[in-house]
Amino acid sequence: MTTMTLGLPDPDTLPEFYADIPSKRALAWVVDVIAICAFSLLLTPLTLFTSLFYFPVFYFCVGYAYRVATLARGSATWGMRLMSIEIRDHRGAPLSLGTAFLHTTGYAFSIAMFPLQLISAVTMLATPRAQGLTDMVMGSAAINRSVT
Repeated sequence: MTTMTLGLPDPDTLPEFYADIPSKRALAWVVDVIAICAFSLLLTPLTLFTSLFYFPVFYFCVGYAYRVATLARGSATWGMRLMSIEIRDHRGAPLSLGTAFLHTTGYAFSIAMFPLQLISAVTMLATPRAQGLTDMVMGSAAINRSVT
């Protein structure tokens, strides 16, 4: 696989970039949830255990920071790396800090509202590039990364 400089790969001529992306994203999400739970629990003593009183908010903040940091650093969360996928912007480039922040914001917004979450899941299964709702708005897509 080659690096993309002129945009995302065409799903008709290069389908290997999008093979099994919905299932890989689902498994990556499970890995990320476990990682965020672990981080949240490890950070709880640093809050003098007060985070136990507002744990859902604390979990959200830890998860938000985790997603922005990992997406900005390698264009993939730890779960995505484990599944050998990464998110690329509309130019085919890795996500920058700004686009990682926007992508995470879109993800958080769509996960917070069930109809948007459902639409996002359907679009991942139905679109040629397996794009979620946030991906469609931003023009980004998850692709299989090169093994080399």
